[in-house]
Amino acid sequence: MLADRVAEIDRVAEIAGVAGAWCPSLSPDGEQVAYVTDRSGLPSLEVASAATDVDQPARQVSLPDEEIVSVAWSPDGQWLAYLVSPNGLIRAELHVVRPDGTGAGVLAGTDDMSTVFAGCWTTLPNTYAFSLADGEGPGADVCLVDVVTGEVRRVATGGFLAVTSVSPDVRRIIARRGSRGRRHLVIVDISGTGPTGLAKRLLAADFPEEGTDLAEDGRFSPDGTAVYLRTNAGRERFVLAVVELAADGTPGRCRVLAERADADLESYAVLSGGQSAFLVWNVDGRSVPEVRNLFTGNGYRFDLGQRVMPGWSVRPDGRSAVVELTGPTEPRSLYRLDWDDPGAASPAPPSGTGHSGPQALVGMPAAELPQHCMAEPDQVWYPSLDGLPLAAWLYRPAGARGPMPTVVVLHGGPESQERPAFSILIQSLVAAGFAVIAPNVRGSTGYGRSFAAMDDLGAREDSFQDVPATVRFLVESGLAVPGQIGAHGWSYGGYLALIALTRWPQLFACGSSHAGMSDLAAFFAETESWMAAASVTEYGDPHTDAVLLYELSPLNRMHEVLAPTLLVHGEQDTNVPVIESVRAHDALSVAGVPTELLLLPGEGHTIVGRDARISLSKAVTTWHERWIA
Repeated sequence: MLADRVAEIDRVAEIAGVAGAWCPSLSPDGEQVAYVTDRSGLPSLEVASAATDVDQPARQVSLPDEEIVSVAWSPDGQWLAYLVSPNGLIRAELHVVRPDGTGAGVLAGTDDMSTVFAGCWTTLPNTYAFSLADGEGPGADVCLVDVVTGEVRRVATGGFLAVTSVSPDVRRIIARRGSRGRRHLVIVDISGTGPTGLAKRLLAADFPEEGTDLAEDGRFSPDGTAVYLRTNAGRERFVLAVVELAADGTPGRCRVLAERADADLESYAVLSGGQSAFLVWNVDGRSVPEVRNLFTGNGYRFDLGQRVMPGWSVRPDGRSAVVELTGPTEPRSLYRLDWDDPGAASPAPPSGTGHSGPQALVGMPAAELPQHCMAEPDQVWYPSLDGLPLAAWLYRPAGARGPMPTVVVLHGGPESQERPAFSILIQSLVAAGFAVIAPNVRGSTGYGRSFAAMDDLGAREDSFQDVPATVRFLVESGLAVPGQIGAHGWSYGGYLALIALTRWPQLFACGSSHAGMSDLAAFFAETESWMAAASVTEYGDPHTDAVLLYELSPLNRMHEVLAPTLLVHGEQDTNVPVIESVRAHDALSVAGVPTELLLLPGEGHTIVGRDARISLSKAVTTWHERWIA
């Protein structure tokens, strides 16, 4: 028995300590790729060959103690702009370095309050556009920085502006503005001598009322006369659309270029000067990339199987891309996709012959995982307590028969989606002998705009029932029995786990919450100011909806919890401040509930350090083993 327990702990450590690679950015000639990898134990910045048949060692170009968030290669090939999270904080600094590792510098976000949000390179030499929140209010301004001189110029103000594109003549920008669930695109003239707040809503011609013009990812056409965008304004699913611009920058009507009735467009790149596009569709949680001629509809779809493609970078010739892929038992890694010109191809079939499948890049971190004790999930559907259909991913060890100990794992967001991507915690629980069900409760994305809005404000109370409905499905399907079910969640999922433990205490043998909110009013008062401002449309306004926030806060009902509860939090978390878990732990202790608090030093909202990931996974798996009969 002891030997089995030691082997199990070793398997969990092996899974939790696995390295990956993500966030690819190709050099202008397409021969090299910059990316983020945690093979050193902390996310770092590397540059490697983009070839699939050349074994050249990658080189790390960031400093050993820098925690890298993202990277973008400049169009002249001379610079890498990248974000660094200082000491695990949600705040970010803007850094640059030459691809050979020389010329490193810090450009913005270095004080204790401000944070940088990634933007894009411009056509001006050595000039990068980004957004900067000073931390003193809810806004973020758009800035341009000369990465050689370090001169920062503020060019647009007026709310929280997340810059997404700069026109070729650098006279206008496209920025995303608005709170969660209400985000839209604006176009701002930056040709004057100072910052301006005169922003025109991009979709105002079609959706005059602000808040109905929902849109993301606006990008100027190569000649600056149009803007491409993703939008679900007036519809359920995200589509690719275009808005033509008048000579003075006034937006015209919106025209849809590509759509699917069964899927959301989650990302895109326009190719060949607007003739074709690289489209990534979210189909039931899986990624389906496609190259499509926007005039004829001809093209190719890539069959990736049960995989998710969170990131990619297209070569300038528009004939291939380096993509980030992950599957249920595959950590994130980089691959190459190649395709032919879609102009002469037949209309896009489920799969085509004008492309090759993904080919792994040489030199990526090798993931040697214990596949025999991991699980591929099945997608299951079941009704909530009010009859609303819900989707979930069900993981059960190979050969499992009949009921077994099961943990309900709740994703963050809530405007996120549980997808068949590699999850350290889920696979650690499976390796420890548990089944896992990971539901997409109402409020999740991927199932249409109406479903994603079903938990906003006062409707959140209705959304809670999706958790006991998941337990009912497990029991009625013979997959689990009462007394052998636990609950776990991260961020919003941690909050939802605490809600479930307070409102349905008899359903769970134990629970764990990682970085979950316990007191919504305190969360608004203590989180980053820009985060608080963005969240009022999701949870409620702390000034006008104080009663609602009180009723929705699990801290006020901790005395009703029966299940032993573990609280986990990164000490540096300023998104959901660590005091949220400390308060919950104190309240549970006063109520006499068995509870423990694990604080992870140097970690923020997301646990990224290898040792901390292992500590987290071991703690959660051990906790559920201890209390589930």
